[in-house]
Amino acid sequence: MIEPLFSYFSSKKVNVDLIDGLHPGSSDVITIFEEGKRTSISWMSKVLSPILWLQNKNAFQPSFKFRDFFAVFEWFIRSGKTYDLFIGLESVYTLSGIIFRSLGRVKGVVYYVSDYSPNRYKNTLLNFLYLWLDRFCATHADFIWDVSKAFQPARIIAGINKNRMKPLIHVPNALFPNQICPLPATSRIPYSLVYAGTLNIWNGPDTAVEAMGFVRKKFPKASLHVYGTNGKDQARVEEVIKRLNLKGAISFHGFIGDVVKLSRFINHYMLGLAPYRILSGSHRAYGDATKLRLYMGAGLPILTTQVPPLGKEIYDFGGGIICKDDSKELAKQIIRIFSDTALYKKLVTKAREFARKNTWKNTYDIAFSKMFNDK
Repeated sequence: MIEPLFSYFSSKKVNVDLIDGLHPGSSDVITIFEEGKRTSISWMSKVLSPILWLQNKNAFQPSFKFRDFFAVFEWFIRSGKTYDLFIGLESVYTLSGIIFRSLGRVKGVVYYVSDYSPNRYKNTLLNFLYLWLDRFCATHADFIWDVSKAFQPARIIAGINKNRMKPLIHVPNALFPNQICPLPATSRIPYSLVYAGTLNIWNGPDTAVEAMGFVRKKFPKASLHVYGTNGKDQARVEEVIKRLNLKGAISFHGFIGDVVKLSRFINHYMLGLAPYRILSGSHRAYGDATKLRLYMGAGLPILTTQVPPLGKEIYDFGGGIICKDDSKELAKQIIRIFSDTALYKKLVTKAREFARKNTWKNTYDIAFSKMFNDK
């Protein structure tokens, strides 16, 4: 969300400062302060760097939370500034912003939530602290920005007092204009499917591969193109391909981090697959499935399961189809779409329409309008 926000604010000629602490598992552990065109490093993160490097794995790491919390203190002490608005991505940053609002250094605080689950951590104490922080920020910030409409019902189930919550605004993830790049149907590879994303079992790549065994019986030239790689996860998927003798039907294209480039690769295919699994421990039932927005931007109708909340939204809009978490059912819907030209054209038209409306500018225009104009 940092890049979209900066892009949005730059078009408004608003002065924005950034405290940028990378997630555990990233290429660096040092927090960067950006003030206009000037950048500097956080002394606190520099001091903590030996510990941060030791714990630099893609998982919850207490030292990184400590780094993020005190980086805000460091910046306010060093800069001496006051701010009209503090946007905290997730609870630790937001907590710092709430403290500085009480000290008169911030006028308003936004709690920006990109991901939420009432059962985030298996460790009971850790999950309790996670939920406590979320509740505190949701009841003490000035506004809540949730990327998914599923967060609020989940919070209520987890025990938050709805009447104490601050105003909630749905601020969905979105697309940059250059991500919206649909091709004419005649320029797409016939009977082609794409799966983009990580290959863990919760995302359903195995289901997509298994479905191809049924689809190829009806459409022998059908192909599945996979963008994303995960070491052991890819090895598991390749074993499924080998077992079903589908090597010639499925291509791996590796990981492409640039979403614009990725969009311009996948727009050559006919359908986007997101066969999320209904599995214990999965958080997909709450989050915003960004791959569905990626597919929409490329002009691809989507096939997904009932798991992601965004899937139902796209289905209601007319840009996709929901099927059961089952490879045979997935194959049945793929065959149905490939066999019905009129249906496919309707789905494509709606996918394009959805993407045109789903821009970052629209997302933030609506959010700020609700904050400042709807009072």
